[in-house]
Amino acid sequence: MTVPAPAPASYAAGPQAAYDGSGVDGGLYTRVVGWADAAPHWLDRLVALWSALGLALFALLMLAAWWRARGAGSVVIARVLASPLIVVVAYAVNSVFKGVVEEVRPCAQLGVRDTLESCPGPGDWSFPSNHTVVAFAAAAALWFADRRIGWIAGVAAVLMGASRVWVGVHYPHDVLAGAVVGVLVALPLASVAGRAAPLVDRVRSGPLRPLLGAGLPAPAGGRPPATMRRG
Repeated sequence: MTVPAPAPASYAAGPQAAYDGSGVDGGLYTRVVGWADAAPHWLDRLVALWSALGLALFALLMLAAWWRARGAGSVVIARVLASPLIVVVAYAVNSVFKGVVEEVRPCAQLGVRDTLESCPGPGDWSFPSNHTVVAFAAAAALWFADRRIGWIAGVAAVLMGASRVWVGVHYPHDVLAGAVVGVLVALPLASVAGRAAPLVDRVRSGPLRPLLGAGLPAPAGGRPPATMRRG
């Protein structure tokens, strides 16, 4: 059973106290951590493994989207190639938010012991969740390139966000804010990524053609072919 303990003094030290987010949904966080404590060991291990390593799935989904896009128009493959860059931008934007808010991790603020993931130390802020930002930014970017893979990534993003609360390192509002940041950063960037189609056409005519495929002529209006919007 998780046991409350005093928050580490190092979090409160310094000229300015870090933000305490427990008043937003600390009760819900405590309840979820309690469910994790009472859950079967195999389930906790599975969630913890997913929470720690699940972001690798989004990289694999980007590779799958690239593979499928080789036979599509240049608009589609431009969006696929932009997806990792979009994730990097979303992560950078979120890092700014973290540095401005400086919210103490819930496991430290509420003194919860024995969380599934070790509680990060002082200065590793909680709001918004980086894992969730990356997951939702990747899902949004992939949705623009390939609907079927985008839906898979969307489900995986929801599971990633939920896992960060389950393992005890984020409040629910950290995850919700991370989803919003990831989507709001990714959507405008993904929507304009197709404008790089002329550049893709030029590259496809060179030595990188085996990697990008012959593709299809870019459709009028910059919309991807229907074959890549399916699912």
